Amino acid sequence: MATLTMPERQGGPGEGRGRIISIVQQKGGSGKTTVSANLAVAWSKQFSVAILDVDPQGSLGEWYEAREERLGENGTGLSFRTASGWGARREGQRLARDHDIVLIDTPPKSDLDAKPAVMAADLVIVPVQPSPVDLWATAQTLEMVISEGGVAMLVVNRVPPRASLTEEMVAVMQSFDSFTAATRLGNRTAFAASMGNGSSVFETQPTGKAAQEAAALAREIADSWLNRPNANTSQARRFAEMTFEGAVH
Repeated sequence: MATLTMPERQGGPGEGRGRIISIVQQKGGSGKTTVSANLAVAWSKQFSVAILDVDPQGSLGEWYEAREERLGENGTGLSFRTASGWGARREGQRLARDHDIVLIDTPPKSDLDAKPAVMAADLVIVPVQPSPVDLWATAQTLEMVISEGGVAMLVVNRVPPRASLTEEMVAVMQSFDSFTAATRLGNRTAFAASMGNGSSVFETQPTGKAAQEAAALAREIADSWLNRPNANTSQARRFAEMTFEGAVH
């Protein structure tokens, strides 16, 4: 299994630039938008977070609009933008000048649409359902990330209870040239139910298993973020002090 180390980039956090995380998976239905939304809310208490929707389906945008309607324009705790094609790279980099974290939700299937987000990213998160079909798509996604010199973290998502197939699939994933997160997200109705009104599991079921798993994933990514050299001292301190109790503004 590969070791996740974030490369230091020009204009990185030590030079006033936030970090860009792109959520990428060529297979549809992998849960990219749900992962994006819950990570964004998890980090929004202690960091300035922007979300960028480059998927023509606009699911993350619909989630944000529902959130804005429920909490008010100034109450979402997030910034939101859209972009398409090669504009995703430029917009992501622009947002990173004013935010600690930029999360980019990408479209499935198309290399051309996802590639600019991969090129802009400090880390590419690849949600994977534990099935052979998803693994085939994941291998293609990783080829694209590696070809662009990117760093990928696989996240096992929508894990069914007591499934022996999951362990078989994870064993295959660990043979890929990438890092597999220790945290797994279960196939829980709480994730889907929270999305409808622009919420997250931290708001709808803050003490439930889904919130615990999402918090653990946010923490694991944060800890991995600090493995790179020359980490921004202020960001490192806030990551170290990160909590998820009352994670919403």
